[in-house]
Amino acid sequence: MEVDPRDALIVELREQLAQRDARIAELMAKVEALTARVAELEARLRQNSSNSSRPPSSDAPGTPRPAKKPTGRRAGGQPGHKKHERVLLPPEQVQHVVELVPKECKDCGRRLAGRDREPRRHQVVEVPPLSAIVTEYRSHALECGACGTVTREQVPAYASSAFGDRLGALASLMVGKYRLSKRLVKDALSDMLGVQLSVGSVVNLEGEMAEALAPAVLEAGEYVRAADRAHADETGWVEGREEGRGQRAWLWLVATALVAVFHIARSRGGKVARALLGEDFAGILVSDRWSGYEWYDAGLRQVCWAHLTRDFQGFIDRGGEGGQLGEELMHQRNRFFTWYHQVHEGSLTREDFEKRMPEVEREVGRLLRQAAVCAEKKTAGMAREMLRWEKCLWTFVDVPDLAPTNNFGERCLRHAIMYRKTSFGTQGPEGSRFVERILTTVTTLKLQRRGVLDFLTDTLHAHRRGFSTPSLLPTPASVQLSNAA
Repeated sequence: MEVDPRDALIVELREQLAQRDARIAELMAKVEALTARVAELEARLRQNSSNSSRPPSSDAPGTPRPAKKPTGRRAGGQPGHKKHERVLLPPEQVQHVVELVPKECKDCGRRLAGRDREPRRHQVVEVPPLSAIVTEYRSHALECGACGTVTREQVPAYASSAFGDRLGALASLMVGKYRLSKRLVKDALSDMLGVQLSVGSVVNLEGEMAEALAPAVLEAGEYVRAADRAHADETGWVEGREEGRGQRAWLWLVATALVAVFHIARSRGGKVARALLGEDFAGILVSDRWSGYEWYDAGLRQVCWAHLTRDFQGFIDRGGEGGQLGEELMHQRNRFFTWYHQVHEGSLTREDFEKRMPEVEREVGRLLRQAAVCAEKKTAGMAREMLRWEKCLWTFVDVPDLAPTNNFGERCLRHAIMYRKTSFGTQGPEGSRFVERILTTVTTLKLQRRGVLDFLTDTLHAHRRGFSTPSLLPTPASVQLSNAA
């Protein structure tokens, strides 16, 4: 039987159509993947410090900031504000006095006599020419007249270093507080004091200071573990290099109002946080939503609302139904923050604040549940993550004087982040031990308003002589100064 050519043509066309359909489906899948990729990249480009965890320093010039409600006042100091003027030192702390006594009347020229009982005081502060004080140890050798043995008196162990206590402390201070590189420390000491030392000497002084600070830092860690509340945070770090690439590490912080402890670890896992806070820690923990803290009792945690605020702004910026829900969430956030600040200003009682908050808590929960179901993929995922920690959002409502944000912890960490940007991390564990201990010392003493250079000098002095080193724990005087500030 002869085959109809039209049937063959139909079969051929169907095969071509099937091939084209398959090709179209393949191309559509690629288009969808590329569209999703473009959307992801555009979302990254739109990220800034207001809608993500990126720091403000990473924002491009001209990045719009969240609009603030105008106050109607001009920028700068307001009428009646407290003036900040240089405080004159008391007379007993003045080394030189120049008496400026007029000799004749500026009007008629008549000769004047006597002294002003309360002259107007003006002080000029100057520093003397800086120079290092060099102490030379002359080790004599004497021969015994009886047996002929030559005995040489050895240099004391505390003087074995070529650099004294204060100079060693100053080198560590320049690195740990003023974030100078080791080479700049070498140059600064040469320029200011005429001291010649190598980069290797700066490294050796850092190692000695790290060892000297170990007992004080250990004691500070025990203080934090016994505290009734603590702030925790972590940031990326680099420790050592392999095949030219920096090895990933993390700089951890746990801090109370007067003591901050830093630690560098190769892990960002919960084991590090658990070790820093201790298995027996029973205080309130303020942190972000990082999973490294999820081992801790949710009823004793406060999740940072500054992070939540940025995430809500991210909802808004991504638009869609999630953007509308983000607007409503931001409105609820602004409501209770206004009340929170009124409590601290004294215009709203704590009791009234606690009565108002349940309505906000219910509404935030409702909006997050709606976003988890109805919003776009990324927004819905973040909403579900927030709901995991819903119990941790409102701890500050039940605990007086507990902040709803982890801004205190982030402020403590800021100096360390700037140190990382200029130092590019550490070369190994020895450098990390110095960095974490000097940062612990500098930050803690700043919180307590205590002098860093004297503390480091006394620490190195005691360490070299085998004495007990000074403590980083708060003293009654430091507590009083911090409260006054």
